[in-house]
Amino acid sequence: MSPFIEMLQFPFMQRAFIAGALLGLILSTLGVIATLRKMSFFGEGIAHASLAGIAIAILAGFAPLPIALIWGVLIATGIYLLERYTKLPSDSLIGIFFTGSMALGVVLMQFTSGYQPELLSFLFGSILTVTASDIWIIGALSVAILGWFFASRRALTYIALAPESAQVAGIPVHRQLFIFYIALAIATVLGVKLLGIVLISALLILPSATSTLLSHSFKSHLILAVIISEFTILLGLTLSYYFDLPSGAIIVLVGTVIFFLSLITKKFARV
Repeated sequence: MSPFIEMLQFPFMQRAFIAGALLGLILSTLGVIATLRKMSFFGEGIAHASLAGIAIAILAGFAPLPIALIWGVLIATGIYLLERYTKLPSDSLIGIFFTGSMALGVVLMQFTSGYQPELLSFLFGSILTVTASDIWIIGALSVAILGWFFASRRALTYIALAPESAQVAGIPVHRQLFIFYIALAIATVLGVKLLGIVLISALLILPSATSTLLSHSFKSHLILAVIISEFTILLGLTLSYYFDLPSGAIIVLVGTVIFFLSLITKKFARV
């Protein structure tokens, strides 16, 4: 029996790979649009803001993931509405929600007693804490997000590249953007379970950034981003298992190495 097949005999690794494959797919597809719209900071803000939702769930004795998802959607809605109806720039709004919500989470955590492994798993990611119920939640939401994304991909591409022209062409820009904000918030919070609050935004950025170096069209850019994301998670989870290292950190390091190897390869190809 090969070492890889042997590793997959463990249920926690099976759940980790299923969750990783689904998250890699939705984060990389949404990440392509997010980077085109210069929204990389949005994922970072939502991830850190979700700490308040996690703290509320732990204090109330609920499962953290559903409450964190609801909180993330509320934060994304607030950012979208204030961005649309005020003159404040999006990065300022994200920063306000990011810091305010995270500060609330830190304060609420002071009211919890004892060791909180669930909190640590959300902060830094852990393959050991992905449960069967998490898989069902991730799977159902991934299907919904991907169904909407591929039905709207042409409109989203148009909006990302030329928002003014998209509105003139009759595309419902505001509605699509609002749904995109919600989808991105959900995908980010789902990814926190595997990668952690500290590192999740990297999986939105790295596959898309690497794909930008290697692709020559939007279609190839999207496909390559998905392939890079899936490979990064597969290799990262495998290495984290065999070397007993934090899964989130290893996945991000693998993605970073792939990015710089792609950058070097492209530079040498031009010589």
